[in-house]
Amino acid sequence: MIHQYRNNGYNIVLDVNSGSVHVVDDIVYDILPVVEKFLAEGGMRNESGEDKENGAEKETAAERLLRFMDENASVLGEQRFSEELRFTERYSGEQLREAVEEILELKEAGMLFTDDIYEKYIADFGKRKTVVKALCLHIAHDCNLACRYCFAEEGEYHGRRALMSFEVGKKALDFLIANSGNRVNLEVDFFGGEPLMNWEVVKQLVEYGRSVEKEHNKRFRFTLTTNGVLLNDEIMEFVNREMGNVVLSIDGRKDVNDRMRPHRGGQGSYEEIVPKFRKAAKSREQMNYYVRGTYTRNNLDFAEDVKHLADLGFEQISVEPVVAGPEDDYALREEDIPALLAEYDGLALEYLKRRKEGKAFNFFHFMIDLEGGPCVAKRLSGCGSGNEYLAVTPWGDFYPCHQFVGNEEFLMGNVDEGITRPDIRDMFKNCNVYTKEKCRDCFAKFYCSGGCAANSYQFHGNINDVYDLGCQLQRKRIECAIMIKAALADGV
Repeated sequence: MIHQYRNNGYNIVLDVNSGSVHVVDDIVYDILPVVEKFLAEGGMRNESGEDKENGAEKETAAERLLRFMDENASVLGEQRFSEELRFTERYSGEQLREAVEEILELKEAGMLFTDDIYEKYIADFGKRKTVVKALCLHIAHDCNLACRYCFAEEGEYHGRRALMSFEVGKKALDFLIANSGNRVNLEVDFFGGEPLMNWEVVKQLVEYGRSVEKEHNKRFRFTLTTNGVLLNDEIMEFVNREMGNVVLSIDGRKDVNDRMRPHRGGQGSYEEIVPKFRKAAKSREQMNYYVRGTYTRNNLDFAEDVKHLADLGFEQISVEPVVAGPEDDYALREEDIPALLAEYDGLALEYLKRRKEGKAFNFFHFMIDLEGGPCVAKRLSGCGSGNEYLAVTPWGDFYPCHQFVGNEEFLMGNVDEGITRPDIRDMFKNCNVYTKEKCRDCFAKFYCSGGCAANSYQFHGNINDVYDLGCQLQRKRIECAIMIKAALADGV
């Protein structure tokens, strides 16, 4: 399975199963659909059905492919050439031969048209031992802002306002230690609502975690997500000392941010948080943080918000699409897709331009590892919600992730009894790119790992489906990220 596309002057070919990326010339790009059809019809096999291996037979395969190509100049719906125009009229015989040999060599090297080696192991994949690696501690079900798109209903998560006690948080950390197997590195995110509304308990839990690391041969990586309203120098000093990452919530330009992220009284939050966030980013030497925004139908030109954040001096930026139902006036719609795809293309060019000018910034969705990448389990099943990663409410209930909190159908247990609904855990554990029909033939499946289970459930009532609009945006982001890699390798 391959995916080919043109972006910013580059002819890019992704071999989906191996992850190999190729920047090719026009002739290779043009004939690849015909080669794919040739291979699908068994063109690389001799009359007895055996694979051709030695040089002479490979040459025969190349000759047969050239003839096949001449007979199938327009294929696969895209109709790059008219029925009357054969490849032999567009390119010389020698050009075609060289291109065909290049493609077949890449195939033999396991870099093009490779087989899927993962699907046959998927049954064993579901039997893997459950090891909890991370917790999202809902330290506060309360918030001092009233963000319009908040899935947590202004921090309340479909229920009462509450602050987590130290005792509940301690039990959660003990549960994580006890259920993490031999894993040494564990992650704990302090989340809300607004976690700084329960800051003393945050500090106590960090101190407790540090006190038991050596005893249990564990290392905690604590992170924090905050709207910044309560942020001050004392808090930031502690965060810089103890937190591996901090997420600073801001949507971009002042009018955009204040429209969606106001105080409960309606006044905006931009003016009070920007100075604090700039100071925080500088204090962390522009590393191990993100300013994280959400774009909506109110700012389809979200690239301007990314540029605005970069102009403010932030070097680690994430601005992501809102996930909302059709009843919300700010929800993204199918008709918005063309504009959003163009916006990502423009942002990718701006990203490259600023790097060249010495004004580089990182954009979360353009950061992609083409060499190592995530482990197989993560490529197949994503974030690990519901089995490797759990959310914990202020009163100690377990849910698959923060977006399921408050939905009693997904209540998995609590810090006192542990996991009481292993069936929910197993359902999430067996959710992967092969249980989702829409993922099977998608080139992005090993990058997005099947997308967000919570978004799938919100729109389809099933974690084994996908959020279709989000998929279209994800595919474009991956294409842009790969193009950026190609441009940087090209010295742009």
